[in-house]
Amino acid sequence: MHSHVSGSFSVTMTPAATPQRFGRTALGRMLLEKVYTGELAATASGEMLSAVTDTNGAAAYVAIEAITGVLQGRQGSFVVRHAGTMADGKQELSIVIVPDSGTGQLEGIRGTMAIRIEAGQHFYDLDYSLPQSR
Repeated sequence: MHSHVSGSFSVTMTPAATPQRFGRTALGRMLLEKVYTGELAATASGEMLSAVTDTNGAAAYVAIEAITGVLQGRQGSFVVRHAGTMADGKQELSIVIVPDSGTGQLEGIRGTMAIRIEAGQHFYDLDYSLPQSR
């Protein structure tokens, strides 16, 4: 079964360590806490590593986020991996559900997520599939 859901989320980022400076780049580590609303009603915790250069708009990040809640009536959890870069006014972002990370009624979940920021508000688009009932 292939499905698409959208909604909004809030995020709180807390520095986990003092940024380290390497040449023109600051390396940082943040703790993430999120609340998802909509067809994904969930909370999430995670960690993000970032590299921000002295050039405006040039940066990269990776993150791991564990999401727990209800997805279209199914209770469980899953983990996503983020990898993003920004350069020359362009962004590339890949968010993938970690294979075999699903639990409960979300066991076997696969898919991808996209993030949009509009007028300061965060939105998600989740495309996923679950195996047929066993």
